[in-house]
Amino acid sequence: MKKSKKVIALSVVLGLLALCLAGAAAFILYRKVIQSHFISTTYINGQDVTGKSVGDTRDLLEDHYLGRSVQIMENDQAVLSSTLEGIGYTIDEDDLEDKLEEILNSQKDAWYDVLKKDRTYEVEVSYVVDEEKIQGQVTAANLTVARTASADASLQYDGTKYYIEPEVYGNEFDDASLQSAVKDAVNAYISADTQETELTIDIPEDIYKKPAILSDDASLTALLDTYNRYVNAKVTYLFGSESVVLDWQTVQTWLVEAEGSVTLNEQSMRDYIQTMANKYDTIYIKRTFTATDGTEITLDSNDYGYRVDKDGEYTQLLADLESGAPVEREPVYSIKGYARNGREDLTGTYVEVNLTKQHLWFYKNGNLVVETDFVSGLPTEERETTTGAFPVAYKASPYNLKGGGASGWDVNVEYWMPFYDGQGLHDASWRSSFGGNIYQTDGSHGCINLPSDAAKKIYESMEAGIPVLLYK
Repeated sequence: MKKSKKVIALSVVLGLLALCLAGAAAFILYRKVIQSHFISTTYINGQDVTGKSVGDTRDLLEDHYLGRSVQIMENDQAVLSSTLEGIGYTIDEDDLEDKLEEILNSQKDAWYDVLKKDRTYEVEVSYVVDEEKIQGQVTAANLTVARTASADASLQYDGTKYYIEPEVYGNEFDDASLQSAVKDAVNAYISADTQETELTIDIPEDIYKKPAILSDDASLTALLDTYNRYVNAKVTYLFGSESVVLDWQTVQTWLVEAEGSVTLNEQSMRDYIQTMANKYDTIYIKRTFTATDGTEITLDSNDYGYRVDKDGEYTQLLADLESGAPVEREPVYSIKGYARNGREDLTGTYVEVNLTKQHLWFYKNGNLVVETDFVSGLPTEERETTTGAFPVAYKASPYNLKGGGASGWDVNVEYWMPFYDGQGLHDASWRSSFGGNIYQTDGSHGCINLPSDAAKKIYESMEAGIPVLLYK
């Protein structure tokens, strides 16, 4: 009996010892687990992390935060759908792990509070922006709506007048502006520490590229008024049968804007007139023509031809353009020849005087009117006939010629046609012969002495302004 009691007692002792050993083992195991895993009913930032390691918890929180939806909206339409991670955001893993380790260590120190139900923690999550990724993802090219450029208000022509085509607002923007707006919105979202899992970002209106010139732009409206004042103005310059048209294509290049108004540039107009004068002025420059015998003659002295009055032409041109109506006219000349066809200003009408051969031809409209010998001035400094091109100033019949002072001459002629400094064409009834070498010993005082019948024919067809070409 005593022996049985001893056995029972020993069994009890051994059982208690085993129970203690098991408890100790369980306690040791529990202590080992909470060294590296969060204990039961642990919540971090709303996430159940019971039994999870720091690494697993970090991954869970990263998925929770970086997987949040991001919708970029334009006109109430999603034009880019992604996640925070997708557009270039990551979490500072080292910082997050440090904070999770702190929580885990605090649980190690509270191992005895195993029955505590509320183990809720909040940690601040630090985000990092991958600039290279956001620059590659958040771009106009990646949006589902195509971009269209804004267009400035502009002047358009409908065939009769100009009008303002209104500006157009497009939807283009700089990628950098969109990226900045997105980062601002994400930063605000993060700072709010919201549990909302979707972020919508409206594209700000102020990032769109706007037209630079609007319909009510003062300079544009001033330009419109000016264009419509000058658009129908046209000056057709007549140079005989040749014409030069000045129209809007050239005039519009003369417009200048200053202090909100648009005017014609005076210098541009004067440059145009000067260019025209350079081409069509024919007086006071060397003149070359083909003589009757086919020889090309160059006259250094040339007092015949046309010369544009630059100041007068500027004043007239300005008035023509301001009128806004088509005009057809000759340029304003300060000196005008008999006739012209473009730059050609002999046009088949002239008197050709060969002083060497003492012979003359008078052509009118290309037809030979008179051909005759003559006597020119005595070849001395005071009496020699001048060479060059000169217009006939007028004609008179009869006419009294006087000159030479007290010992000079006083004769009446029937036909007088002066061309230069007292020299002229006239009949010489006192002469019985003409041509040859008479002029060398019995020449005139510079005039061209003509037989009476030839002088009469020339006079009858002569008009003021017809050129006389004298050469040797």
